[in-house]
Amino acid sequence: MPALCDFMAGLGYGDVKTLLNSGNVVFGGEKRATADIEAQLEQQAAMQLKLRTDFLVRTRDELAAVIAGNPFPAEAKSDPSHLLVMFLKSAPAASRVEALRAAISGREAVHLDGRHLYVTYPDGIGRSRLTSALIESKLATPGTGRNWNTVLKLMSS
Repeated sequence: MPALCDFMAGLGYGDVKTLLNSGNVVFGGEKRATADIEAQLEQQAAMQLKLRTDFLVRTRDELAAVIAGNPFPAEAKSDPSHLLVMFLKSAPAASRVEALRAAISGREAVHLDGRHLYVTYPDGIGRSRLTSALIESKLATPGTGRNWNTVLKLMSS
């Protein structure tokens, strides 16, 4: 994680800190479109680190909207580690979301709000067949999931 902070600082971002050793970075910088920041980070990671990966950037306001827009408030309160937000690279088509819902074989529930997919795992994430790979495949966009506790920690960082 220190190398990730150094990478970000080297690109001119300030107040860089990581959270939970899982690729979460909180940083400051000039106000720019998140898509532009993502493109810069992806390009620089490829050039400097020889790493091809997706970066998913959200502003503090966007993160606040994710929290405020949670369609599963009861689950957030009673079982926050089994409520996941998938931060998506792009907003999938409605037909893709329906294909994802059709692929759910357990008691999981999903709700899409733009580039954010909320997922409840009442029987646990580890045993679920609703994996990140399945979600990305059905929605045709990369994403990364964070449980509700982590989403709240990101906001308070």
